[in-house]
Amino acid sequence: MSLEFSSSDDAPAFERVIAALDDDSCREIIAVLEEPMTVPDIAEATDRPLSTTYRKLDALTEAGLVDETVGVRHGGHHRSRYVANLNRISIGLDDDNELYADIDRSAELSIWSNAKREF
Repeated sequence: MSLEFSSSDDAPAFERVIAALDDDSCREIIAVLEEPMTVPDIAEATDRPLSTTYRKLDALTEAGLVDETVGVRHGGHHRSRYVANLNRISIGLDDDNELYADIDRSAELSIWSNAKREF
């Protein structure tokens, strides 16, 4: 039985998606990302150290389950925020008995949808 990802050619590897979903910390981060949040806010919400939060966000971003957005702060400084970009994940067997994952992504974020000025 081969593993296959059923999306575009630039889709994350099936193994990365499964590894991220198998990690309790990653699942907890996805659960709190209902709206864009900064790394310190995510760390506080999940009661995880910043170093762990950064590492888990890297894994989630590489798996294509979280997007990084940029907000503009007073003075023109940029601040990264992260947001979950999925509604549902389905894993199944196709007609050739090959395992696949189908990720139902949230609507694409426009360039301005998460940009906000902080004062």
